[in-house]
Amino acid sequence: MNSDSDLQIAGDILEVTHLLQTPREHPATVAEFVGLARSLAEDRSQWEHLVRYDATSRWYHRLRTGPGYEVWLLSWVPGQGSGLHDHGRSSGVLTVLDGTLTERTERGTRALRAGAQRVFAPGYVHEVVNDALEPAVSLHVYYPGLTEMPMHTAPHCEARALPGAVTA
Repeated sequence: MNSDSDLQIAGDILEVTHLLQTPREHPATVAEFVGLARSLAEDRSQWEHLVRYDATSRWYHRLRTGPGYEVWLLSWVPGQGSGLHDHGRSSGVLTVLDGTLTERTERGTRALRAGAQRVFAPGYVHEVVNDALEPAVSLHVYYPGLTEMPMHTAPHCEARALPGAVTA
């Protein structure tokens, strides 16, 4: 039986500094963008005091920028939605910070509660709506930064009225 530990065989990796990657100041991979979104979501002091609610249109605020990316904070009062769209050449991470949002795609509908994250590639078509009775807040990381948001029409993803709402 071999009694040598892995550390005795390989040595302490921390002593081989040329093999260690230096931490990046800005994210550059999908995993790092997801990590950025999670760390911002967990630190409410970075965004909570900025949130505003606007009954006439979705409120948004650019929270941070870096080389090749942007971070946006959005609020959604009940009934507000994005319309069916994609993000052009940008990929993204959507994180729900407070409340519940509904995401509709050609594959179906899903409720996104606080803490939920969605990662999407360029060309991903979806609609995000606050179908709940309480306001919601979300964080969006786009890489590269968002330069276009083409709108789409599709009968299977059309916005639905809130329960009990009167429609013409």
